[in-house]
Amino acid sequence: MRQVVLDTETTGIGEGHRIIEIGCVEVIERKLTGRHFHVYINPDRAIDAEAVEVHGITNEWLIETGAPLFGQVADDFCDFISGAELVIHNAAFDVGMMDAEFKRLNMPLTRTFCGVLDTLLMARDLHPGARNSLDALCKRYGIDNSHRELHGALLDAEILADVYLMMTGGQTDLALAVEEQQEQQEVIIDISDIDLSTTELAVIRASADELKAHDQMLDLLDKKSENGAIWRRV
Repeated sequence: MRQVVLDTETTGIGEGHRIIEIGCVEVIERKLTGRHFHVYINPDRAIDAEAVEVHGITNEWLIETGAPLFGQVADDFCDFISGAELVIHNAAFDVGMMDAEFKRLNMPLTRTFCGVLDTLLMARDLHPGARNSLDALCKRYGIDNSHRELHGALLDAEILADVYLMMTGGQTDLALAVEEQQEQQEVIIDISDIDLSTTELAVIRASADELKAHDQMLDLLDKKSENGAIWRRV
């Protein structure tokens, strides 16, 4: 199975907002391949101040770095994700933003050439009533995200890949584990020369205080049982 773990950053939330960053990492047969797709995008509109506080991306920075328009990267993006199952946290938002961009270019919508798996819905089923943000899931599954000071599409996609693999079993490569186990050499320990007849076992007897406490416990059990404590009937 080929999966692509995906995240986006945007100019804001709501109708008319645009994608400004896409980050994707490839997973095949539950193993990260090292292939990724990452691009910053000029949205051709202002970025909300609230959004800048979340991801730190400004219009000025995108212009200075020569970020392309979405139409200039759309084909490469579609080639990377085509035929894969997209793994997205809160997929409704990201897929909605992607589809809005595709509609502007008269391109097919996401679900016509990709499957979609929403890890937020999965987490809610696994942990009903608990917080299921990406940060909360990292804490729950012991994944280090201390380097995540601001949201970033590629960084969040990499973290989500780790979270998803832990949520769905943890073992990322069962075949590799079996191979490593098979490569281990068998170790045989010979104890035939050890004379156990000369070995003395230490005997530790209960003290008077311990015996008294034991009898008091049996007295208590006698009162709670019609037949008395079983230890006094042996």
